[in-house]
Amino acid sequence: MTPMPVFAENRLTSSLIQGWSELAWRAMLTEVNLSPKPGLVDRVNTGAHKDMSLIDFQRSALAIRQWLPDFIEHGAASAHLPSAEILAGARSIGLLCEEAMFRATAGVNTHKGSIFSLGLICTALGRLQQLDLPITAASLCASVSAFCQGITARELEQNNPSQTAGQRLFHQLGLTGARGEAEAGYPLVINHALPHYQQLLAQGRDPELALLDTLLLLMARNGDTNVASRGGAEGLLWLQTRAKALLHSGGIRTADDLPSLIHFDNQCIERNLSPGGSADLLIVTWFLAHLSHVSFHLL
Repeated sequence: MTPMPVFAENRLTSSLIQGWSELAWRAMLTEVNLSPKPGLVDRVNTGAHKDMSLIDFQRSALAIRQWLPDFIEHGAASAHLPSAEILAGARSIGLLCEEAMFRATAGVNTHKGSIFSLGLICTALGRLQQLDLPITAASLCASVSAFCQGITARELEQNNPSQTAGQRLFHQLGLTGARGEAEAGYPLVINHALPHYQQLLAQGRDPELALLDTLLLLMARNGDTNVASRGGAEGLLWLQTRAKALLHSGGIRTADDLPSLIHFDNQCIERNLSPGGSADLLIVTWFLAHLSHVSFHLL
């Protein structure tokens, strides 16, 4: 656990830590159990993945769950530091969390992107709570953006012979992936996915169908590096175009719309495309959409 410095008042309670951590864990489970999802692991099949299953994701989420309080406590303990100095500590926790994930899945990368995004958001929760600042979807994403300023330039623009997959896709296609979304404050979530999902819920739509429709919206707009690494620019364009076509034809509003989503899933499997980056953003969307319920009951 991150040692807490001396503040005039410790505003981080055990109930808040537990409530936020449980919500993040539920967000991961909600996403993987959502079915049917094009190209992704769900209750129906393993999508375009031959090396992972539903149980892998469940075990992974459980392993990550144990580390989420550490991110929150790090955010509170470092609240006296400038935002630019927060990322290093969060990453140290993230690496330990990744090790736990890999142990739980026998080496399968199920939630690396979610560790990055949820870890940063949980860190922001602890920081804002300790500073007695408003905790909203916008303030959390703005905090994450402040933590990550310069990360794209530092980690993607550098050119070296042993490029990572993220660096290669940045130089070839201009895709910034999870780093770019975090540095920008998750604009795809704040400006598109979250209001879309909340509007569907306000209309009385089935929550699972609303989440599937929101996933399509993310797939249509996201420069998903998971897709690009498997299918290149052509595969990414195909997936975005297909998702847009489904949305323009009405999206996923009733159970009668599910056959078209199943067909899309089969096409993604045939093309070996998996929109894992969009799935990570869906987890963030669900978490932020339900955050106020936790805070309301615990504060």
